[in-house]
Amino acid sequence: MDTLNECIKNYLEYCNFQKCLDTKTLKAYRIDLRQFSDQIRTIAIDEITAASLEQYIAHLHGRFKPKTVKRKIASVKALFHYLEYKEILDCNPFNKMRIRFREPVILPKTIPLHTVELFLSTIYRQRQAAVTYCQEQNALRDAAVAELLFATGMRISELCSLKVDDVNLCDGTILIYGKGSKERRIQIGSEAVIHILKEYDDSFRDKRLSGSNFFINYSGKALSDQAVRRMINKYTSLASIEQHITPHMFRHTFATSLLDADVDIRYIQEMLGHSSINVTEIYTHVSMAKQKNILATKHPRKYFHV
Repeated sequence: MDTLNECIKNYLEYCNFQKCLDTKTLKAYRIDLRQFSDQIRTIAIDEITAASLEQYIAHLHGRFKPKTVKRKIASVKALFHYLEYKEILDCNPFNKMRIRFREPVILPKTIPLHTVELFLSTIYRQRQAAVTYCQEQNALRDAAVAELLFATGMRISELCSLKVDDVNLCDGTILIYGKGSKERRIQIGSEAVIHILKEYDDSFRDKRLSGSNFFINYSGKALSDQAVRRMINKYTSLASIEQHITPHMFRHTFATSLLDADVDIRYIQEMLGHSSINVTEIYTHVSMAKQKNILATKHPRKYFHV
């Protein structure tokens, strides 16, 4: 019988070369399965029982938040499903288990629209006040990055991996490669955003390496997500914004703003690249301002004469 570590090694190779999973997913599987191997205290794969899996799950609950536990369990379940599929195991111990637990609903954190406006205007002011060409160019790129995050609701990983050919500024569309290599095309609705992207593209075109990413640093290399986070922290500080802002909060604000404007949630799902409407529905819990307006203007109590 194969050892647990051999099975994990073969499974990760299967995920890499046959399922062609992306780098981040493979990294998560590798971490989760190494933790499982370290904790389970057995060598032979057929020695793992439903009882030992239940002990491991209890261990996870003692260390991690429910969302993380759910992911780590899914990684281990995927391994055992593979072993069953390859007939390495006659009986999958997960088949004898019922795993159900409730995750707490964590509402997405958004940025007030006046704060978004202040944040963007601070970048443009920094560009106007730039003393050197380098400072002006950095502010131009920062404006293009921030505007695109807010205009499209794309993930930071999607923005940093954008290629030159993915961006069509003639018709104002962006081709985005999302999770699971799913493609979606999104239209930029603001002429001001298209204008700043064209300015950026014209200024940085000669700095890009062959086949380069659309967003680059001053050395011509792909802009990293850490660089974007540092940029956001920089302008948040310059604007004296007390709220801690992350790149993903632009995505949440994009979705919530559209929902507030009565955009159908199915359209929002498509623009965000969510595979399930259940993921998008988290935003229906967010907008208390919208809820207050509905109840203040639509509820029949306002017509009572008491």
